Amino acid sequence: MEIREHNSNDLKQMIAIWNEVVEDGIAFPQEELLNDETGENFFSSQSYCGVAVDEYGTVVGLYILHPNNVGRCGHICNASYAVSSKCRGQHIGEKLVKDCIRKAKEIGFLILQFNAVVETNLHARHLYERIGFHQLGIIPKGFRMKDGRYENICPYYIEL
Repeated sequence: MEIREHNSNDLKQMIAIWNEVVEDGIAFPQEELLNDETGENFFSSQSYCGVAVDEYGTVVGLYILHPNNVGRCGHICNASYAVSSKCRGQHIGEKLVKDCIRKAKEIGFLILQFNAVVETNLHARHLYERIGFHQLGIIPKGFRMKDGRYENICPYYIEL
């Protein structure tokens, strides 16, 4: 598997994987699905988009990287990760996070912060903690699940 910068040939697969996570309604705050036009605009607006590609050239995961804020807080970045449901459990997410950390440093960010990790997303939380992220606390009922229930969110950060 290779992790590399995305290109226009990857967009349809990226949109499909992104939309799969949005439709699940348990991890991303977005509710609107991407189409060809909104997907191209969304991914091109990021500081960087990395894709995990298998030996057949199929995109199996991706990440987006962008500033978390502006001005005096512009050195803090934020990222989101998505792995195809067909490929989960193969440590693709871990490879994406590690590549994202490398790329964020390269761009010049000093801190990577996750604003809204859902408390019940144990796989992601364990991964972040194993890599060295620190939990900042808990925001009660900070995430509305697809079924309308509210879950706590746990912000995380790591110094780059």
